[in-house]
Amino acid sequence: MKILIVEDEHKMAEYLCKGLTEQGCTVDLAANGIDGQHLAIQHDYDVIVLDVMLPGLDGFSVLRSLRTVKQTPVIMLTARDRVEDRIKGLHDGADDYLIKPFSFLELLARLQALTRRGRAQEPAQLRIGDLQIDLLSRKAYRSNTRIDLTAKEFALLAIMARRQGEILSKTAIAELVWDMNFDSNTNVVEVAIKRLRAKIDAPFDQKLLHTIRGMGYVLEPRASEAPAPEHDEYDEHDGEHG
Repeated sequence: MKILIVEDEHKMAEYLCKGLTEQGCTVDLAANGIDGQHLAIQHDYDVIVLDVMLPGLDGFSVLRSLRTVKQTPVIMLTARDRVEDRIKGLHDGADDYLIKPFSFLELLARLQALTRRGRAQEPAQLRIGDLQIDLLSRKAYRSNTRIDLTAKEFALLAIMARRQGEILSKTAIAELVWDMNFDSNTNVVEVAIKRLRAKIDAPFDQKLLHTIRGMGYVLEPRASEAPAPEHDEYDEHDGEHG
């Protein structure tokens, strides 16, 4: 889940960012309405958490600008428990509302509900060969064996599973799993792929996560192929081996 948080209270923004990152989300932060409006319009997010009271532009103005070009789900935050404010936000196009202070678990549940609504056609479970992924419980199994994954490993697996058979470049994976400012000079993608492969492929005969030299990685079952060691190198200069 890729989320934009537009919140000028630093401690609140950092708290939400930390909590959502631990859940495997990719989070961008904006501390004012102007930056928030730019990010919301220029980039694609699964959901936006938008504070009402912001410097530069208030949340209502950001929401109205966003709704002229996009229908990204938006949950608004406000410290003012006024019915008029909530009605105004909903009329301007907000999808949900939370009054501060609120429970992080409630926010998380509402975010998940909004993204599920936006992906109404997406199944709750994905299957690739004998690999089964439950997107709601965030669990993965192979041949009924539970695979213990970190939050980022699950996020990487889910993204590749949603694009089964599609070759994803390092740049695409980095943007989808980490953030738009990813430094392409680091080997974080190769390391993550290597660790994921060790968990979902190494203990099993059929390999699902494949390296396409010079192009990227693909998650797919292959009916028959000559046994060969899998490599984590993206090209001949990376030097990562599985």
